[in-house]
Amino acid sequence: MNIKAIPHTLIRSLTRYWRGRWWHRVVMVVTAALVLWMGARYGIAQWYIASNRHKPLVLGASFIPAYAESLGLDAQATMDALIRDVGVRQFRLVSYWDQLEPKQGRYDFSLLDWQFAKAEAAGAKITLSLGLRQPRWPECHMPDWARQLPSGTDAGTWQSELLNYLTTVVNRYKGSPALDSYQLENEYFLRGFGLCTDFSRDRLVGEYNLVKQLDPYHTLILSRSDNYGLPLGQPIPDSYGFSVYRRVWDTHTRRYFQYPLPAKWYASNAGLQQILHHKPSILHELQAEAWPPAGQSIAQTPLAEQNKSLDAKRLKDTFQFGKATGMREIYLWGAEYWYYRKTILHDPSLWAVAQTEFRSANQ
Repeated sequence: MNIKAIPHTLIRSLTRYWRGRWWHRVVMVVTAALVLWMGARYGIAQWYIASNRHKPLVLGASFIPAYAESLGLDAQATMDALIRDVGVRQFRLVSYWDQLEPKQGRYDFSLLDWQFAKAEAAGAKITLSLGLRQPRWPECHMPDWARQLPSGTDAGTWQSELLNYLTTVVNRYKGSPALDSYQLENEYFLRGFGLCTDFSRDRLVGEYNLVKQLDPYHTLILSRSDNYGLPLGQPIPDSYGFSVYRRVWDTHTRRYFQYPLPAKWYASNAGLQQILHHKPSILHELQAEAWPPAGQSIAQTPLAEQNKSLDAKRLKDTFQFGKATGMREIYLWGAEYWYYRKTILHDPSLWAVAQTEFRSANQ
């Protein structure tokens, strides 16, 4: 075969195809558009990864006392172990409204105070989740008393009480040397998960403006809705947070589903975000815990079943996947679960992987 003749032969074939039926032209146009789109996304991903390669890697972990306790753990001992044994120095903490204002106007910050105290003593930094919607089920953590209030922007509505709560939380912790940033309203526009009913952009903008007015000095993060899409429109935060889940239980097929999206998909999304808004991105929630079959809690799921969605090898791969996105600030989701596996199930394999990864990043 004459290699030099291949381009001419290809051109003639494409020309004949183009001159054929009308749908031939549609197929060619769509195919060309897809090739250009994929090439552009790949180029943006490569650019983003290269532009961040010189930045230091920062690893952190979400920590939620209520989740630790649901696994049969002592929450304070769990946080101590993450600091002492794993070397976590970046925490993503929550400020659930129903926990900290159980009765209207009566606050109890003891739960969050000890977490800040431990972080301060260890020289750790905190990104503090704010708002009605915060990480972990049911996502929207509204106290019972607020559910009885009407909706609206006037005084006496649950929205106005939420703003009062936000003000109290920010004013209490903005002076802490451990506070590094805020995350406002976790995955706010995600409608397919959680017991949430209000997705008003006006409310989000109002909360954003309030927090920036109360504390203009700390970074304010908004998180993307899920593995797909880009957050567009107002408000424009100081930084964008990405949530990445890779292996979950699919209720329709009743089997585990592995998202096929490569690390460069998220790199291209972060790069697009950089181009569109000139704002940095962080990997704020990278799945690092098992996802049990529907209707089962972790505690009800045998270890062999848990390993089908996360074992030591998959956890190591998860760390590598996070680094491959090019984002240099990464928060793992499920650190309490590693301690549960180690202390209650007597399986230290995940704990050992986390120790290795965090120690390497801290060097």
